[in-house]
Amino acid sequence: MDTTAVCPAHAPSDHPKIKPAKVGILLANLGTPDNYDYWSMRRYLNEFLSDRRVIDYSPFLWQPLLQLIILTKRPFSSGEAYKSIWNEDEGESPLMTITKKQTAKIKDRMHATYGDDVIVDFCMRYGNPSTKSKVREMIDAGCQKILFFPLYPHYAGATSATANDQFFRVLMKEKWQPPVRTVEAYYARPDYIEALAQSIETAYANAEKKPEILVCSYHGVPQRYLMEGDPYHCQCQKTTRLLKERLGWDDTQIITTFQSKFGPEEWLQPYTVEEVARLAEKGRTNIAVCAPAFSADCIETLEEINEEIKESFEEAGGEDFLYIPCLNDDAAHIEALGNIIDDNLKGWI
Repeated sequence: MDTTAVCPAHAPSDHPKIKPAKVGILLANLGTPDNYDYWSMRRYLNEFLSDRRVIDYSPFLWQPLLQLIILTKRPFSSGEAYKSIWNEDEGESPLMTITKKQTAKIKDRMHATYGDDVIVDFCMRYGNPSTKSKVREMIDAGCQKILFFPLYPHYAGATSATANDQFFRVLMKEKWQPPVRTVEAYYARPDYIEALAQSIETAYANAEKKPEILVCSYHGVPQRYLMEGDPYHCQCQKTTRLLKERLGWDDTQIITTFQSKFGPEEWLQPYTVEEVARLAEKGRTNIAVCAPAFSADCIETLEEINEEIKESFEEAGGEDFLYIPCLNDDAAHIEALGNIIDDNLKGWI
């Protein structure tokens, strides 16, 4: 398709030129620091931990603590964690590498179906590439409609909502604001559950010893959020139940836990790091862990689960610990994401 900008028919010659109309598909993930050095980590953590959707304490109380104490120390420890998983060949975090691969495969699928009428790209809520930069690029390229797709299977205020918030903040600054749609959480879609189940079946088939139990470890949020109406906890529980039913298992073979607790509040329980130790102490010394709430492997899976949580399990007497990777750019996952996009483009293209 010719992408040359032209004056609209019947318009005066000095009318601004307009590019052929396209539909933008903008994938969004959490984000990543540009590097694991102190200042890169500090910039990233400052943006992340200053988000009121993530930490909703009063800024008058939280910001002095964040700026004077947390951001003085935490960039060092977080930087070391990122360094242990960093993709040195590409000079980027694994989340960035995987998101690029996902985007490339989804782009191929979309172009095979819709041709040049769509533009597919990705952005990050925190860090680069920013939501602002990618929305601007899409509008400049002629996108007169944009489908915004936060890559979180489960809705949470601290993930899906803040991604949408940022998207709409960016649109507030556009002179010509395109019609937009946002993609809802897909935690219970049969194609997503099927992709999860296939990944687990493959991992179990390739394991030297079949795990006794599968721990579905979801990123945690404060318990208070559930009481305030956030549906995240219920959606996580439903994913585990649907996965159990698809695998044909009983309750003794799969459990739901929550990881990444931060701060003094009580978070959703049981905590993964404590539960895997309890399993080992009770004689369940051969376990598998998966992370259904993450669409791509990242610091919380590659470092926290496969290092910290694994260590907790082994120190309590655990012997065999199998981490099952996120769905990443697996073919069944890309097909499920493509199906979701197809459903959300109906009536547009």
